[in-house]
Amino acid sequence: MIDTHAHIYDVKFNEDRNEAIQRAKDNGITKILMPNCAEETIQMMLDCETDFPGICIPMMGLHPCYVIDTNAEHELELVNKWLGKHKFCAVGEIGLDYYWDTTFIEEQKKAFRYQIELALAYQLPIAVHSRDSTADCIAIIKEYIPQGLKGVMHCFSGNLQEAQTLVDIGFYLGIGGVLTYKKSGLDQIVKQVPLSNIILETDAPYLAPVPFRGKRNEPAYTQQIAQCLADTLQMPIAKVDAVTTQNAINLFDLKQ
Repeated sequence: MIDTHAHIYDVKFNEDRNEAIQRAKDNGITKILMPNCAEETIQMMLDCETDFPGICIPMMGLHPCYVIDTNAEHELELVNKWLGKHKFCAVGEIGLDYYWDTTFIEEQKKAFRYQIELALAYQLPIAVHSRDSTADCIAIIKEYIPQGLKGVMHCFSGNLQEAQTLVDIGFYLGIGGVLTYKKSGLDQIVKQVPLSNIILETDAPYLAPVPFRGKRNEPAYTQQIAQCLADTLQMPIAKVDAVTTQNAINLFDLKQ
């Protein structure tokens, strides 16, 4: 399996990162894709790539929560610079977040569009963060579909109509620990979208699946998410593993 979205470089793993990655490998996780957040996370992420070659694969992008009026231009210049000199599997995580602060919505939209255009220029997919902003994210994404934009709506939290819209434009839904939460309603959505449009993720160290909810999440728990998806779809976990892994390989142009 492939964990397509995990902040394994986060300080919450500083005490046991080696062990956490070994647990992931022991649970059949062959690759861990790492979304960037901002300048402050770049070196930590690249250090993980160096320490765990072929397993920890970096993305490059500016998280919308780090888009503030005073620093966005500098941060976006860094994203552009790094994309020009290093290999990344995607531009991410990028998008819109209206949950914490709505002060810089227009700046977030501008940064989102700028990074989408970088993704198109470098022929990379995007990993989209959307919190309380799914409709606006989809509206912006749709503007660029005619130019060949591809990507995933990370930690999908929208409604069925939004899920179907994303499938119709060729995007993937990133499904993680929220699927295991009884009141999320995500189980009903995944039943009505093709498995060919789903990839697995943990968003570690956040959003741990049941039975670890409330604790630190880690890539090994991709196994619990896959099992929950298999149970929800009433199919063998081996099929969920095979299809979602191939989906990730196709989207991010990975080599097994």
